[in-house]
Amino acid sequence: MGGCVGVQKVGNMNPAFAKLLEYQEKAATFEPGKGGSSQAMGEITGVIFTLGDHHLTCSVEQVHEFLPLPAYTPVPGTKTWILGLANVRGDLVTIVDLGWFLLGARTKVTVRSRLLLASLRGRPVGLLVDEVFGQRNFVETDAHPAGLGSSSPLHGYVMRQLRAGSESWQELDLDILFTTADFLNGAAM
Repeated sequence: MGGCVGVQKVGNMNPAFAKLLEYQEKAATFEPGKGGSSQAMGEITGVIFTLGDHHLTCSVEQVHEFLPLPAYTPVPGTKTWILGLANVRGDLVTIVDLGWFLLGARTKVTVRSRLLLASLRGRPVGLLVDEVFGQRNFVETDAHPAGLGSSSPLHGYVMRQLRAGSESWQELDLDILFTTADFLNGAAM
């Protein structure tokens, strides 16, 4: 297909082949770092996961990857929700039990538990969650205010709710989480 760029579409061309040509033309004009067409169409791409009974998402731009919980070493003198430090491909990662921090209950580690890797002030941090389901695209018009009461443990961290079909996901804003004094002060008192 390398020689098909710029080929004129014939009126009775196979629709599947025409669609492949369209994809090839888009790929040929794509420039990394310039944003994709999905951004222009008002799409939000998020990593979707669960934390307790909460169905959450956060921007794929905030999460570098997700992986099983690696072996970690506890660090004395830290808050209980900081599980410790782990070596992930040569990077020293602080492991945080996100459920323990946000919901006040230790996350039960299972084969489905995952670590969301993100950056806090240029340093890697891993957020332990119950389960990750992958990525999901949401349409901006399906975003609504979260409507969380002040008694919700997610109040202040979730500003909107995103719908995809019959499913609803609370959008956890890691930028807010990572600037919260409670989160930044991991020293035990």
